[in-house]
Amino acid sequence: MSGFRLVSFDSLTEADLAHWQEIRTGESRWDSPYFSASYVAAVHAGRPVSVLLGDGFVWPLHISGSSARPAGSPGADFQGPVLAPGVRFSPRALLRAAGVKSLTFDHLVDEYVDLEPWIEERRPSPFMDVTDGLEGYLGRAAKSGRDKMSEARRLTNKAGRDLGTVEFVAASTEHLDQVIALKREQYASTGARDHFADPVQRELLHRLLDSGLGLLSTVHAGPHLLAAHFGIRSGDVLHWWFPAFDRKFGPLSPGWILLREVVMAAPELGITRIDLGRGEDDYKRRAMTGSSTVCIGAITSGARTTLRRVSRKAISAAKASPIAPQLKAIVRKFR
Repeated sequence: MSGFRLVSFDSLTEADLAHWQEIRTGESRWDSPYFSASYVAAVHAGRPVSVLLGDGFVWPLHISGSSARPAGSPGADFQGPVLAPGVRFSPRALLRAAGVKSLTFDHLVDEYVDLEPWIEERRPSPFMDVTDGLEGYLGRAAKSGRDKMSEARRLTNKAGRDLGTVEFVAASTEHLDQVIALKREQYASTGARDHFADPVQRELLHRLLDSGLGLLSTVHAGPHLLAAHFGIRSGDVLHWWFPAFDRKFGPLSPGWILLREVVMAAPELGITRIDLGRGEDDYKRRAMTGSSTVCIGAITSGARTTLRRVSRKAISAAKASPIAPQLKAIVRKFR
């Protein structure tokens, strides 16, 4: 491939955007909403995005000083350049064109031949095939997934008896701030980093909802919000992004009640796949019907390459250590 050019997202021409869409339309590999110009536009409104363009090549990035990350990081669950079939590129030339010394990724879609030397780890990213809704899903799901869906049906009935009529709204325009608050409570209770401590991330969800790319689904029992989910969709793909539930209703498994409702509504919504995102959460393991692979690593130059590889080996060794759980507990205590 010939050279790259770097432009601000808001300097893209109609021809550039048409080129981007043409590549996406021609290859199902880019069907995730994270690869859409609409998602990147919403991100750019809060954090500047620069786009590396080439012949059959589009990669939106955040550039800060001498480093770069894919647009939407750290919240983007699928990353990488959008490529036309057969396009090859030089990673080092990419760094030079962006004016950086490193480009770090943590959810890179697998099978970029030219980025293979820069990949340090691979992780599964589960998905649910929900073609034909709940009936179709149950025919493909493992026993653990079928059992949880059956349990969710029983608990939905219980919630109706104990709390009031259960009402599911597939595409709501209300309660987003309440969902964010519930998610922040979850982060605090588990010691996880609070993604929404940054107002930029909260504002992004509102822009996505207003643009129609965001999908907010809720389930109430009487006056009580049991659970909600905010995701993004493109075509027939929904990305399961920020599920949240009220912890006092935990015994009702509200997350599974909501997931079952979304799967049942999938045909009406025109959704055939729900991407659950990278992670080893128990519900993902149970609900999945398959998985793709995402990669962690960085394109670097000079001494940075050696330093990252040494650091990554040290981190992997620490995670494998018998005292790893105690170390995690100490870190959480002093946060």
